[in-house]
Amino acid sequence: MTFLPSETEALPLYLVEAEGLEALLQDKPEAAAWASAMGFTGALGQALVVPGEGGAPALALAGYGDGAARLRGRFWLAAAAAQLPAGAYRLHSDLSHEQLEVEALGWLLGSYTFDRYRTQPARGARLVAPEGIDAARVEAIAAGEALTRDLINIPAEDMGPADLEAAARKLAESHGASIEVTGSEALLEQNFPLIHTVGRAAAPDRAPRLIDIRWGDDGPALTLVGKGVCFDTGGLNLKPGASMGLMKKDMGGAANVLGLASIIMARGLPIRLRVLIPAVENAVAGPAFRPGDILTARNGLTVEINNTDAEGRLVLADALAYGAEEEPDLMISFATLTGAARVAVGPDLSPFFTDDINVAHGLEAAAGVVADPVWRLPFHEPYETMIEPGIADLDNAPKGGFAGAITAALFLRRFAGQGTRYTHFDIYGWVPSPLPGRPKGGAGMGIRALHAALPGLLSL
Repeated sequence: MTFLPSETEALPLYLVEAEGLEALLQDKPEAAAWASAMGFTGALGQALVVPGEGGAPALALAGYGDGAARLRGRFWLAAAAAQLPAGAYRLHSDLSHEQLEVEALGWLLGSYTFDRYRTQPARGARLVAPEGIDAARVEAIAAGEALTRDLINIPAEDMGPADLEAAARKLAESHGASIEVTGSEALLEQNFPLIHTVGRAAAPDRAPRLIDIRWGDDGPALTLVGKGVCFDTGGLNLKPGASMGLMKKDMGGAANVLGLASIIMARGLPIRLRVLIPAVENAVAGPAFRPGDILTARNGLTVEINNTDAEGRLVLADALAYGAEEEPDLMISFATLTGAARVAVGPDLSPFFTDDINVAHGLEAAAGVVADPVWRLPFHEPYETMIEPGIADLDNAPKGGFAGAITAALFLRRFAGQGTRYTHFDIYGWVPSPLPGRPKGGAGMGIRALHAALPGLLSL
């Protein structure tokens, strides 16, 4: 997922809007005739190679449609690139700098393949690094997204807590970051009771652990917390089979924060980065925690368990409380947390919660620029009573089914610390059907918007 060097011999590729096709081909009568004969209109996703003398390719066209049509998706150059034959291409367009970077990134993202278990055909159309973009930055973003996709796509048999730890170690070592892992009984000794409780029923080789990565010595402190539930059976509140089929992606929050960390470290951003990942498997066995149990979290709050399938917020609670102890300048959690968030906004939007209007505006503005759509949901104060069961401080699964994403976010906020600037992403982490630049499977969500917003959020 890299660009070809700028000196590469490449076929000219013209990105053309439907209404600009005639003007583009005005001085290219042979190309105009070929485009007409082949039915090329400049519609979104169309691609055409135009032959020259002797039949050798002379140039290529990629349809860019019109503004109204483009609003219905993103990465439209990637859609056209998927139709092009193998070869090197050099893009010619009138795109703005921001649009050019988005489309160039989409091309790289569209070339992703997951081939760990079966050889997959690689897309042969390669793009020369377009002039005017920071190619290294775009490649770093693409690499971070590829890491996130890979981690989510690997099935739970090969991506348990130990495997997630190994992936985190590999990333840390490649960037000179430090990593500490608190595992098994040490979780109890060092006061991570909820992480231990959720993961204690798993097999010994899939024991729970807390992964802690640190990188950078100067600048503002950013702490990323990612839900690392490597497989979720639902525990004793067992999920039906249909709901369990995609639970390999329940560590999508961890995959996303590792992908974002990869981008931050590769780019050398001037921050002090910390990544916390509670890695567990929510299994069914004799030691499994039970409905009705009351657990005490790291920060002393008690939690009544009304559903063992609401385990993600439990492991995040200990990790957030731990992260808050250092009072970072900004703390952000990512989790595949609630079905309610999917019902609210579907699989394409990344819903987030924050009390900080500057964070909200920064994320929303950045999301529009980098084509990584987000949507703000509220920490609605009147719903606080819904997570207070009376018998304990908190309820991990309020009855009634209303506002599930909001009550989960309110639950997490109780552990983020009073003075902490805290934002929570409740993501899906999965593309259910292939889209331009986004094959079916694991997906980064919100991390590109956050990466773009970080300079403003942390005053870098």
